[in-house]
Amino acid sequence: MMSDIQSIHDFDLELICEYFAGLDRQGPGSPEVTNRALDFIEGLNENSRIADIGCGTGGQTIVLARRAPGKIIGIDLFPIFIDLFNANAKKAGLQEKVVGRVGSMDNLPFEEGEMDLMWSEGAIYNIGFEKGLNEWRRYLRQGGYVAVSEASWFTESRPAEIEEVWRDAYPGIDTIPAKMAQLQSAGYMPVACFSLPETCWTDNFYAPQAEAQRAFLAKHPGDAGARGFIENQRHEQRLYEKYKEFYGYAFYIGKKL
Repeated sequence: MMSDIQSIHDFDLELICEYFAGLDRQGPGSPEVTNRALDFIEGLNENSRIADIGCGTGGQTIVLARRAPGKIIGIDLFPIFIDLFNANAKKAGLQEKVVGRVGSMDNLPFEEGEMDLMWSEGAIYNIGFEKGLNEWRRYLRQGGYVAVSEASWFTESRPAEIEEVWRDAYPGIDTIPAKMAQLQSAGYMPVACFSLPETCWTDNFYAPQAEAQRAFLAKHPGDAGARGFIENQRHEQRLYEKYKEFYGYAFYIGKKL
């Protein structure tokens, strides 16, 4: 890892939130991927209750709401994201079906067995894959589903540079077979797993950031923290382009036993 590139952990959370609030997506993904994962979920009806944990501004939640019956509650720790989430739901005409609330994914406002589907795209790493699967299980009814996308290794071995970067950013990263075993050990029947295509990173996540970065730097002229954060994001993109055959996101879907 380049010594002059700061870790994401070194930056102020408010700065990070401000930057990502300006993007339609806060992580890699696509409507096609959301819909593909939803295809594996059975038994939803108008009375179903769905939670989108770490929902951000709701890009994937709106896609869910347009297809899945039932009510959806988005949970995110950051009020700026939830304000935008609720505004986006209203703009889409889905405010009667979708509501966002500020909350923590390790202290969710649900009753045991209340939910039919626990959804999370690119966010479960904040609590940890294994911990999240185990803690969220109690909120699901028998036969309810969990569906999460998670950073994963695509190979058993990889170059030292990218290994070091990910071990610093997210020590819980592991191979897809290891993640599937963790899903099963947490009390779910594995239903499906698939890797996200490269376009989820290049076209849907990194490409929109070019203009967002210019606007962010213009808003924070002379701010060393803002410059350092943008360089961190650009370095992350360069690493992905260099090492994308070794890692990415995978979607994991399980059914509560």
